[in-house]
Amino acid sequence: MSAREVRLFLDGLAKHGTGEHTVRYVHATLRAALEDATREEIIPRNVAKLVRVAAPSKREPTPLTVEQVKTLLRSARDYRLYALFVVLAVLGLRRSEALALKWDDIDLTSGVLRVRGSLQRTSAGLELLPTKTRRSKRTVPLPALVLRALRDHWYASRMERADLDGRYPDSGHVFTTSIGTPIDPRNSTRLFHEQCEEAELPPVRLHDLRHGCATVLLSLGVPPRIVMEILGHSTLEMTMNTYAHVSLDNMRDALGKINDLLTGEEG
Repeated sequence: MSAREVRLFLDGLAKHGTGEHTVRYVHATLRAALEDATREEIIPRNVAKLVRVAAPSKREPTPLTVEQVKTLLRSARDYRLYALFVVLAVLGLRRSEALALKWDDIDLTSGVLRVRGSLQRTSAGLELLPTKTRRSKRTVPLPALVLRALRDHWYASRMERADLDGRYPDSGHVFTTSIGTPIDPRNSTRLFHEQCEEAELPPVRLHDLRHGCATVLLSLGVPPRIVMEILGHSTLEMTMNTYAHVSLDNMRDALGKINDLLTGEEG
């Protein structure tokens, strides 16, 4: 096998509609396998190392505007998982963090929420795993909107438990299905898309609520260090470079200030 054959193979995958991420995964798998063969002296060299695969084009997040988030929350006000969308939109939690929340993590009296785990779909099923990074473990104060939504959700969940008459599993999770089981992350995304459609909003990723939270906080002048702590980022660079999106209105306002400065009357 030559480097040219590897390149033609990967190009063929792309031409037949295989996604960019999948092509990179195939290349990485082949490279690892050939590396093992080289180490065992089965082949003289790893030709896959000589082949470059272009990085997938990065999708620019399109977070909902403040007005669109307000529209979403108004539309979903009577939905049983309304509090989940409030937590995601206002606190900027990761999907896995919100779904991992247990009532022991929330103090409705003091108004604080502790992020301590991550609910993930693995080969073994739904598993409660550690947070993405060490700094992802954090305590977040709850503004009035979130606190009110969580209190209402707590009472509603008690009523659901009573209606199931002892058949409600005691998992302790804040956000569950209607029969008390943890919510699969993929299902939460589907439910979010359904609510966006119901509210006649453009289709966006559930994770874009996190992007939107960071953008709004920074546009309000909140210091980046505080935004970093709220979102549980490891570095300020992550907060500023990945999650801070400048809207057209922000740019118009900034350039308008330059315009006013240059066109104002000279003293």
